[in-house]
Amino acid sequence: MLTDSSRRLGLAIAVVLAAISIYTSLFGIFDPGYQRPLTFAACVLVAVLVKPLVSLYRPRNGATRCLFWLIDALLVGAVLLAVARFLSFAGAMENMLVDYSRTDQLIALAGVVAVIELARREFGLGLSLFAGVTLLYCLFGDLLPPAVRHAGFSLDQVMQGMWYGFSGVFGAPVAVMIELLFIYIVFGVILEATGAGPALVRMSIRITGRLPGGPAHAAIFASMLFGTMSGSVTANVAGTGAFTIPMIKRRGFSPAFAGAVEAAASTGGQVIPPVMGAAAFMMAQLTGTPYLLICVAALLPALFYVSALFAAVYYEARRLGIEATAEHELPVLTKDDWLRSLMFVAPVLTVILVLAAGRSPAMAGVWATLVAMAFGFINPEIRRRPWSLIVALAGGGVAASRIMIAVGAIGVVIAGMDLTGLGLSFAQMVAGLGEHSLLLSLLLTALGCLVLGMGMPTLPAYLIIVLVMGPALRAFDVPLIAAHLFVLYFGVLSAITPPVALAAFAAAPLADANPMKVAGASVRLTLVGFLVPFLFVFNPSLLLIVDGFNVVDLVWGVLRIVLVIWAVTTGFAGFGGGRLTVLARGLRFVVAALLMMRGTSVELVGLVMAVVILFFDFVPHRRPRWMGQASAPKPLADR
Repeated sequence: MLTDSSRRLGLAIAVVLAAISIYTSLFGIFDPGYQRPLTFAACVLVAVLVKPLVSLYRPRNGATRCLFWLIDALLVGAVLLAVARFLSFAGAMENMLVDYSRTDQLIALAGVVAVIELARREFGLGLSLFAGVTLLYCLFGDLLPPAVRHAGFSLDQVMQGMWYGFSGVFGAPVAVMIELLFIYIVFGVILEATGAGPALVRMSIRITGRLPGGPAHAAIFASMLFGTMSGSVTANVAGTGAFTIPMIKRRGFSPAFAGAVEAAASTGGQVIPPVMGAAAFMMAQLTGTPYLLICVAALLPALFYVSALFAAVYYEARRLGIEATAEHELPVLTKDDWLRSLMFVAPVLTVILVLAAGRSPAMAGVWATLVAMAFGFINPEIRRRPWSLIVALAGGGVAASRIMIAVGAIGVVIAGMDLTGLGLSFAQMVAGLGEHSLLLSLLLTALGCLVLGMGMPTLPAYLIIVLVMGPALRAFDVPLIAAHLFVLYFGVLSAITPPVALAAFAAAPLADANPMKVAGASVRLTLVGFLVPFLFVFNPSLLLIVDGFNVVDLVWGVLRIVLVIWAVTTGFAGFGGGRLTVLARGLRFVVAALLMMRGTSVELVGLVMAVVILFFDFVPHRRPRWMGQASAPKPLADR
């Protein structure tokens, strides 16, 4: 009973937070010295009340339940007390004339530790461990060996950086979250709640049904569209995967492959404009690049990702002998389907039109949210239960509250890096390891991104990664937008990278498959997605907006990526105009590797080899026997 009451109170506060985000987007932020800490405190309340410790572990022993509630009370109390101390100094902090007592310092320390623990509860060890190590390093780093030692900082200095001020927990990331990103998280939840998903899936099946992949291609199309609006890959997998994964399995694909398609498509939605899981707006703030230019820069890489996934599914279907869906099996689109599609199309068009009119991204987000709520009444379920939109607002407030806790923990890391120079030292270490080799530095950075991004939603994953890894790339004169997109891609791809692979674990139960097999298949399907960031770093013209843009570089870059997609997908599928031998598959991987070696004569060798192999793909009866069979496999029904 206490858990139910706690949840209801948390949801009520979440609705208020969502309503405040709408007001803030329309009329601007209040006094930041008060709105930032108060909003953060409310988010902590929501997160703990909606998902208290007893709901996570469900202890049956009464004493254990009381202990869990006491722990929750201590965490919330520590944050609220520390916020109250912050507010008491808010006016004086503007003049930098504050003397914090030992009690004030300890209260702030308790607040920081509580934030780190709450981040662990919400997102696992990754972020919380990093933030905790940063805090310990600030406090005790002067006791470490000389190679990593710093001069030493008092508790007063550390807490001024992490809590009392606007460079730590209540720093710029929290400000951007309140002013801009909160409304887009609410928007994504509202859009999902309106029920546009089933109609979008039906339309996707109708559009892609004539391809051999059928429902798998429809899953890619629908999941990517929804994924671009949602900041959570796992939520997108759960939302659209319930429709798409069973259909993919019925067409003859293996359970692991069905789950992998959904996981890879939902992950890809996070790098597709216009919203990009809300990371595009944070990127615009951090780089000083107009939001619309961010979308332009992200366009071609996203197209390559989608094309590679479509190609991988196409060749897998050909290998298995899966035919296109028969015409009589395709859904007939009704007037209701077209009407329901407006529940998705209208809000997305609203975002684009408001931005094109020169208004702010926050204004675009709030109007898109209002339009999504209005068009939601097309759904009879919404008309019968209009209060479900209020429930959706509460869901948006809860989702944003969880992200806010992660952003607060990231603020601890930012403050620690600023105080100790840890970020610069890390960048110098990576630059030293990869001295005279941008490729080695990129590989080290990519590995770091995959590790740092594991277990986190897109926005906090991107934020923590770019703050830690970004300086290492800029040391090599990589264009700023290329560096940010590079870390975004690998932060997003951590969702399907073992051993954590949250998207794969979300898809596995729906597919009734082993999560690690789903993760492995996801990585195989998206291998080109792992290569694309390297390609646009070495050829920035692919981003369209960088200084030194060159049309010839762009055309050659696009041609090279198209050939890499073809070589990799046919090599993995073992089919390209017919079944391939092991030698023929290996040869295609060699071609892809040669084409990746930009700026050398070797890439021309790869081009010639690709043209020759393509000839035999299109004229299979001329193919040498060592390259594989000339005929396609029999359909599954004929076996």
